[in-house]
Amino acid sequence: MRHPEWIKVRSTGTHGTKKILRHHGVSTVCEEAKCPNQGKCFSKSTATFMILGDRCTRNCSFCAVESSKPLPLDPHEPERVAEAAQALGLKFVVITSVTRDDLPDGGAGHFAETVRAVRKINSSIKIEVLTPDFKGEVDMLKVVLDAHPDVFNHNIETVTRLYPSVRPQADYATSINVLKTAKKLYPDIKIKSGIMLGLGETETEVLTVMKDLRNAGCDFLTVGQYLQPRRNNMPVVEYIKPEVFEYYRIKGLEMGFAAVASSPLTRSSMDAGEMFEKVMNE
Repeated sequence: MRHPEWIKVRSTGTHGTKKILRHHGVSTVCEEAKCPNQGKCFSKSTATFMILGDRCTRNCSFCAVESSKPLPLDPHEPERVAEAAQALGLKFVVITSVTRDDLPDGGAGHFAETVRAVRKINSSIKIEVLTPDFKGEVDMLKVVLDAHPDVFNHNIETVTRLYPSVRPQADYATSINVLKTAKKLYPDIKIKSGIMLGLGETETEVLTVMKDLRNAGCDFLTVGQYLQPRRNNMPVVEYIKPEVFEYYRIKGLEMGFAAVASSPLTRSSMDAGEMFEKVMNE
């Protein structure tokens, strides 16, 4: 399917961001997942760091990240991420990862170490973590939350009916429970999640997911258009019009979300700092 005019992305310069990232030897989900907004974000010297390597133990049909046997953890990665964040002059850092079901703690300890490393190099930086589901294990989740990120993000991605084809190694109820547990353990941490549209979901299904997320304690919500990153990924079923995204944004605010970002090019980590600051300053 041809991209409609409203989701065509115009290229921008990277303002040396890629050079800094390569110098510090860190990966970004912006590049690995082929995000359409990476030029825009890189031009503002922002990026979402991807830790725990660049190989995922799961094989979600929508994702461009390589699925294969992961390499051993790099013990120096947390410090390199912190140094890259400092070099970029970031005030808000987003840390995400591949899923590492091969590790005893799912990589939770590495997340916590990275949060602490960033805080050590600059205590004023605000931090958002975007984590996998850790198979729903509360002990793993608690390790990450005990490092006190400012925002805890775990994406629901799609509606219940589509999980078998979109996230075959994940479970909708488990992801909802991860968010609910995070809010229960640390009520002061902002909870965030995101959903993709254009995979064949119905309006009723989307609204149900939004209600489930709000009932789980989510403060922030992102809604964006799924774009097929590679030929072997699942195809786009429908390109959702901008006015439909605006409808979901308004509905989300009516449900009680503190902030909702909803547009064709919205991505979970895009303008994350701006969303956080806007809510905290209200």
